[in-house]
Amino acid sequence: MTPMVQARPHTETSLPSSSAPSPRTWAVLLAACAGQFLVVLDVSVVNVALPSMRAELDMSATGLQWVLNAYSIAFAGFMLLGGRAADIFGRKRMFLIGLGLFTVTSLAGGLAQEGWQLLAARAAQGLGAAVLAPATLTLITAAVPPGPARTRAIATWAAVGAAGGAAGGLVGGVLTDLLSWRWVLLINVPVGVLVLACALGWLAESRVDVPRRLDLPGAVLVTLGLAAVAYGIVQTEEAGWGTRAALVPLLAGLVLLALFVVVEARTAAPLMPLKVFRSRAVSAANAAMTVTGSVSFAMWFFMTVYAQNVLGYTPLEAGLALIPSSLAVVVGSKLAPRLMVRAGARNVAVLGALIAAAGYGWQSTMGAHGSYVTTIALPGVLMMAGLGLALTPLASLATSGAAPGDAGLVSGLVNTSRTMGGALGLAVLSTVAASRTGGATSPEALTAGYALAFRTATVVLLGAVVLMLVFLPGKDARDAADTS
Repeated sequence: MTPMVQARPHTETSLPSSSAPSPRTWAVLLAACAGQFLVVLDVSVVNVALPSMRAELDMSATGLQWVLNAYSIAFAGFMLLGGRAADIFGRKRMFLIGLGLFTVTSLAGGLAQEGWQLLAARAAQGLGAAVLAPATLTLITAAVPPGPARTRAIATWAAVGAAGGAAGGLVGGVLTDLLSWRWVLLINVPVGVLVLACALGWLAESRVDVPRRLDLPGAVLVTLGLAAVAYGIVQTEEAGWGTRAALVPLLAGLVLLALFVVVEARTAAPLMPLKVFRSRAVSAANAAMTVTGSVSFAMWFFMTVYAQNVLGYTPLEAGLALIPSSLAVVVGSKLAPRLMVRAGARNVAVLGALIAAAGYGWQSTMGAHGSYVTTIALPGVLMMAGLGLALTPLASLATSGAAPGDAGLVSGLVNTSRTMGGALGLAVLSTVAASRTGGATSPEALTAGYALAFRTATVVLLGAVVLMLVFLPGKDARDAADTS
C-alpha cells in the first residue's frame, strides 16, 4: 500500500468563505469541472454517432447497444470504489490516474478497427470515469470551506456536469457530420492531456491522514452487484422484464448487494461505512437524486431520436436544436445557490422538480409534425432548467452531512445515485415507449411511444417531489453546509 502522508492544510487551496477565492482555488475548480464535463459528456456523446459506428465496424444491433451500456455499467459499478480510493490514496493522485486512463482508452476507442475493440475501450473508459468522477467533487469540497462559497462551487460543478450531458448531442452531431464518428472519442485526447498537464501543477494532494486499508471484499461485492443490476436493467429493454435474461442478473445483483451490506456492517474498515446513512441529508438527498436523475438521461435520448427519426433532423441539426436546453440547465444550476440562501435547499429542489415536471408534461403533447418552438425548444428549456435547479441543492445536501474522511465516498455515492438512476430510468422509459409503438416505425407510432415515456417521467418527478417534502431536511442551505 502507498504510505500515508498527512494532508496539506486546506488553506493552501482555499480561503475563508467570506474572502474572494484564491487563484489556486479557481484552478482546482477549473480542473475538477473539466474532468466532470468529460465523464458526463461521454454518457451521451456517442448517441448520434451510433449509425456510423455500425456501418463502419459492421456491428449488430445488440453490439451497438453495448457501445452505450459498456460505459455506463463500468461507470456506475466502480464509482464507490473510486470514491473510497480517493480518500485513502489521495484525491489528486486518483484524479490523475482516472483522467489518464480515460484519455488513453478514448484514444483506443477512436482507433478501434473491430466492434469488440470499441466495446472493450468503452468499458475501460467507464472504469476511468468511475475513478475520476468522485475525485472531482472531493477536490472541490476539500479546497473550499463550508458555507456559501462551497455551495456556489458545487453549483458550478453540477452545472458543468449537466452541461456535459446536454452538450453530448451537439458535440456528437458536429463531429460526426463534419469529421467522423471516431472524433466523438478522439476529442477527449487533447482535452485530457491539457487537463492532466494543468492538474499536475495546480492541484495539491489531500487524503485521510489515518492509514486505512481498502476494503477489497466490499469493493468486489458492490462492483459486481451494481454491474449485475445495471446489466439486468439493460436486458429488459431487449428481452422484457419477466424474462430469464433480465431476472437472473437482477436477482444476482440484489443478492450481491445484500451481501455487501452484511460485510460492511462487520468489517473494521468498510468501503462504505453504513453510518453515513444515519445522516438524514445524505440518505434522503441520494434517494431524491436517484429518482430525479432517472428522467435526465432519457430526456436527451428521446429528444435526439424524436428530432431525427420523426422530424427528420440531421445529427448536426438535432444537436443545434438542443442548445436552448443546454443553456437552461446551466442557468438553473447557477441560479440555485442564490435561491437556496433565501428559500432553503429543500424548497429549491422541490421547485426545480415541479418546473421539470411541467416541461415533461408539455413535451408529452408532442406530435409527428410539431414545430421546433413548441415541441423541442420551450418544453426542453423548462425540463432542463428545472433539473438544474433540483440537482444542485440535492448534491449540496448530500455532501454536507459527510465527515472529512468520507468525502470521497459520499461524492462517489452522489455520482452513483445519479448514474444508476439515469441508467434505470432510460431502460424503463425505453421499455414504456416500445410497449406503445409495438414494433411500428411510422412517425406517428414513434411519437406516441415517446409521448408516453415523457408522461411517465412526469409522474416520476411528481413522486420525487413527495419524497423531497417528506424526507429532506428543511434547513437553510447555509445551515446544512455548516454541518459538514
